[in-house]
Amino acid sequence: MSRTTVRDVDMEPEPSASQQRAAAAPRTEGASRALALLLVITGAAGVLAAWVITLDKFKLLEAKVKGETFVPGCSLNPVVSCGSVMESDQASVFGFPNPMLGLVTYGIVVCVGMSLLARARFPRWYWLTFNAGTLFGVGFCAWLMFQSLYRINALCLWCCLAWVATIVMFWYVTSFNIRKGFLPAPSWLKSFFGEFTWVLPVLHIGIIGMLILTRWWDFWTS
Repeated sequence: MSRTTVRDVDMEPEPSASQQRAAAAPRTEGASRALALLLVITGAAGVLAAWVITLDKFKLLEAKVKGETFVPGCSLNPVVSCGSVMESDQASVFGFPNPMLGLVTYGIVVCVGMSLLARARFPRWYWLTFNAGTLFGVGFCAWLMFQSLYRINALCLWCCLAWVATIVMFWYVTSFNIRKGFLPAPSWLKSFFGEFTWVLPVLHIGIIGMLILTRWWDFWTS
């Protein structure tokens, strides 16, 4: 008669090779359909804005060469004047028109969104790198906003569209990384982002709207 020992009971079967590989593989995460669509829409809005500004910029340069005058369609008044923004030094920070950078970066956002719609899953480093890219975008937009309001003294409507798109994608990607644990955060912050992510981009855009309103208050109310 065989004896069953405590050691025999405590022994567990060895994991298979496939289980070991799965355990050693880096954690990957996909995104909800809503987030994927948001990235596609905001990325497409950014591409549209960058494309229109790029075309108008080249038309402006071509007109200068010919000794002619070109007025972009979004130059509506002394405040909403895309031409004034395009002709500023701040419009070519890196030695080429800023919207050319936007064509690439917003295009990447669209590609990421489409990949997520196709149920792609990305590791932590990918999500954090993507988040860092959107953070750079928000920071760059904040600098451009300051320059536009207080140095150039004019607004570009297509630029404003790009600002809004960048702000929205930044906050929702940040929310995703916090909720998934890719960015360290206390539990209350994770709960907040789980319920009220929409509050942050609304507040962010609202503050910019108030700055624009107060900057040209006399013009808006005249």
